[in-house]
Amino acid sequence: MLELAGIIILGILAQWVAWKFKIPAILPLILIGLLVGPIAAEFLSDDHTKWIEPIWNGKEGLFPGESLFYFVSLAISIILFEGGLTLKMSEIKNVGPVISKMISLGSAVTFFGAALAAHYVFGLSWEISYLFSGLIIVTGPTVITPILRNIPLKKDVSAVLKWEGILIDPIGALVAVLVFEYISVDAGGEFTKTALVEFGKIILFGATFGFTFAHALNFIINKKLMPHYLLNVFALASVLGVFVLSDTFAHESGLLAVVVMGMVLGNSKSAYLKELLYFKESLSILLISILFILLAANINFEELLLIYNWKTAILFAIIVFLIRPIGVFLSTAGSSLKLNEKLFISWVGPRGIVAAGIASLFGLKLASKGVPGAEYITPLVFVIVLGTVLLNATTARLFARLVGVFLTKSDGVLIVGASKVSRLIGHYLEQNGRHVVLIDSNQNNITKAQDLDLEALTTNIYSDNLTDNIELNDIGILMALTGNSDINKYAINKFSKQFGENGAFRLVTTEEMLDENNNPKKGLFSQTDDYTRLADVTRNYPSIQDIELVNKQHYLDLIKISKVDKDIIPLFLKDDNGDLSIIPSNSESVEIIKKGYQLVYLGKPFDVEVVNEETA
Repeated sequence: MLELAGIIILGILAQWVAWKFKIPAILPLILIGLLVGPIAAEFLSDDHTKWIEPIWNGKEGLFPGESLFYFVSLAISIILFEGGLTLKMSEIKNVGPVISKMISLGSAVTFFGAALAAHYVFGLSWEISYLFSGLIIVTGPTVITPILRNIPLKKDVSAVLKWEGILIDPIGALVAVLVFEYISVDAGGEFTKTALVEFGKIILFGATFGFTFAHALNFIINKKLMPHYLLNVFALASVLGVFVLSDTFAHESGLLAVVVMGMVLGNSKSAYLKELLYFKESLSILLISILFILLAANINFEELLLIYNWKTAILFAIIVFLIRPIGVFLSTAGSSLKLNEKLFISWVGPRGIVAAGIASLFGLKLASKGVPGAEYITPLVFVIVLGTVLLNATTARLFARLVGVFLTKSDGVLIVGASKVSRLIGHYLEQNGRHVVLIDSNQNNITKAQDLDLEALTTNIYSDNLTDNIELNDIGILMALTGNSDINKYAINKFSKQFGENGAFRLVTTEEMLDENNNPKKGLFSQTDDYTRLADVTRNYPSIQDIELVNKQHYLDLIKISKVDKDIIPLFLKDDNGDLSIIPSNSESVEIIKKGYQLVYLGKPFDVEVVNEETA
């Protein structure tokens, strides 16, 4: 009982340390696991026993026999399902082919390259070398996501790393399983046909079960066939059921099934998706905390001594500094990604929980059968996991600055509120090259925004999940455009520092607009137009116009007309390079207006004759 409670307490403590110092949680988790496991046994215990013993003598401990690995498999299925829920198809409009190549061609490069390195550096047999390389194919969302959260990157770069980390997990597991089966049965050439058949079965059953049960679960949720208080636990039971069922029909197809299930649900329009994601995220954090400590504690000190030599450093360097870049550059050839972006993706490739979990399982199984070199599998994989995480966690931000992918000026736009006004403005901004994200707690508004191909999130601004969203790393402009003045003010106060680097704007309240003495002069989208006026103009004239400017006087004349005609609301200035800037609340204070600039406005078109008269 003390050991179980200790694992949970230490795991959550490690998560807090990771949050406090902005590092991936895997670092303190593995270090704690090594401390209470092999280090405690060697240096801190009088009788050389571990403080936490996952498996002792093969039959005793917290998880005797193979029960630890059953727990690991089920836990990984939940973690990957939660990762699948976060995969939005809208994120990969520009980099879909790159991601496909990363998880196919990139995986092949790692598989063959790392096997060659392990064979010639450590002298391992080809079978063990290929098992090792199959295990380190995976990168892993549990370690990439915390790294990306702290680095403002272009959306395409973060999307490639995030999708690769989630989709490659079942692929790496599949390859490792096929190699493991080859070693176990020792069937030589006859194994090739069996492997191809098994591969086909895994793809077929994994994809089919995942797709089918995702729609079934979505139907049950949306039709409210399940009471709300059972929603989360029912979804949990469904994920575990799909994982086990798929595995029954095709061994090791369960991981693929849960990823597909998560992806399909994540791209659905379920009103309960966000709630489901919150629950799964919390559960994943708990499971990750337990898993890494257990797996690290399960390593023996003798295994660590096996790799305590210069060969380990050489193998690590080859994998990180040679094989990973080759795989990335081959996969991104001909894409829209720039050289510096390819370099950054090459640098960030930390391994995660799937590699550690399956390595522990296969290493023990093969070692118990007396397979030569099997004792190297678990410690070598853990070195790659710990080394890549430590390297990326400490240098990714610096390397991003060094190669120039660090966004020094974030020009993405976060719009609080997804009403018709916000959708119209957001659509215009996106058409002009801005990354736009709309947030709203009203699912109907979010659905309408998504129908316009706008990126929209169902969220409550009073929660903290926005601050952890890596898709918002390039946001630098905040616009609070809801009909609730309290929400607008709260959004500005809470998020202006993180998302309003280049400006935080809210609508003027009706009271402020009507009271000249209390009308704020800064931080407003407009001093003379509240939400009601914007909504009225949008309803009557649902379009955004632009008119070319001749000089500053021309601009001032147009502003003067807009203040008289309440069906015209100025929004932006577009310069001769096509860059947009929000018109300040004191619209007359704009200093630079050149010929070729455009005034962008909401509402009915300007009357050309009136404009000419004013200008004259």
